[in-house]
Amino acid sequence: MTEWTAADLPTFSGRTVIVTGANSGLGLVTARELARVGAKTILAVRNTAKGDEAAATISGDVEVRKLDLQDLASVRAFADGVDGADVLINNAGIMAVPYAQTVDGFESQIGTNHLGHFALTNLLLPKVTDRVVTVSSMMHLLGYISLKDLNWKSRPYLAWPAYGQSKLANLLFTSELQHRLDAAGSRLKALVAHPGYSATNLQGQTGNQMGTRILDAGNRIFATTADYGARQTLYAASQDLPGNTFVGPKFAMRGPTGPTPFRSPLARDTKKATALWELSEQLTDTKFAL
Repeated sequence: MTEWTAADLPTFSGRTVIVTGANSGLGLVTARELARVGAKTILAVRNTAKGDEAAATISGDVEVRKLDLQDLASVRAFADGVDGADVLINNAGIMAVPYAQTVDGFESQIGTNHLGHFALTNLLLPKVTDRVVTVSSMMHLLGYISLKDLNWKSRPYLAWPAYGQSKLANLLFTSELQHRLDAAGSRLKALVAHPGYSATNLQGQTGNQMGTRILDAGNRIFATTADYGARQTLYAASQDLPGNTFVGPKFAMRGPTGPTPFRSPLARDTKKATALWELSEQLTDTKFAL
């Protein structure tokens, strides 16, 4: 690992990148830096007014398009409107929120963080030329995939385990996607990154006053900046890496950026990855398209 930063990004001139959740936090930094090095950058956001505000802070070729990952109809409409892209960055996410359901009846965290991106990726895959990068978290270490109750309908809902499940799903999704790409003879790559612990507005949505206070304190004392967190995504989006590489800080939360070994045993379960993929296909009515 080296002290790689966004200043080391190669040119993206002539390339198109889609970044979900690009109106704030890690997504905004990711979009800003890719536009800076010449990418046509599509900000895929639920709130286009906030997306327009974010776009106004970015120099370069940027476009705002509506994408609500909690509504599969919106995901399909977005995908239908895309002619092509070189890189898809599945960045958007919610963390440890109170129980809620998406338009399609999914628990909101697995619906947003995994199933929405799963559907988006499958729908866009024939239009992507280079790679798919998905943002996971070290909190996947707390995750367990319940194939019988992915949407928390039979068990008591717990916000942090639900978040951990969704972030574990990101890793299993990436490994199974790469497996299917390889089997299809595709040159596309699927990679996954985690930011460490970066201070963003993601931490302020718990709905729990004490929990929010603890996270606010963590942001002040322990967290790195959004620029640092986005560095991991940018590295995965730009460097010559093998498919299914997991990128993150060398010391889990901080340190030089590069491939990281911090993938839990559950995240290496190929049988569970395949089973989750098949369940996700059923729930989203989308399939691997290559």
